[in-house]
Amino acid sequence: MIHRATDLSPDQKLLIERRLGRRVLEDEAVEDEAISVRAFAPAAIPEERRPEIADELRKYFAEVDANRSPASPEEADEVIIEAIRSTRPSYRPHQ
Repeated sequence: MIHRATDLSPDQKLLIERRLGRRVLEDEAVEDEAISVRAFAPAAIPEERRPEIADELRKYFAEVDANRSPASPEEADEVIIEAIRSTRPSYRPHQ
């Protein structure tokens, strides 16, 4: 469910702002911020398997890093921004 910032009660707004670590944007004259909250079931991974899975991921990413072409920080930023824009076309990086 999505709520407009102006539709939140003061208590709801305070709770959300504490979780976000910033104020929510609300302005009746322009489109205010949309707030969405979702609940997810915990992962069905047993606690004792998590360290093993984390080790496998570390090995996988080490292999990926070893096989990738060197890139400048600017090129890396461009790739990340392009990936973000593929799902959020209006994304603008902070300057």
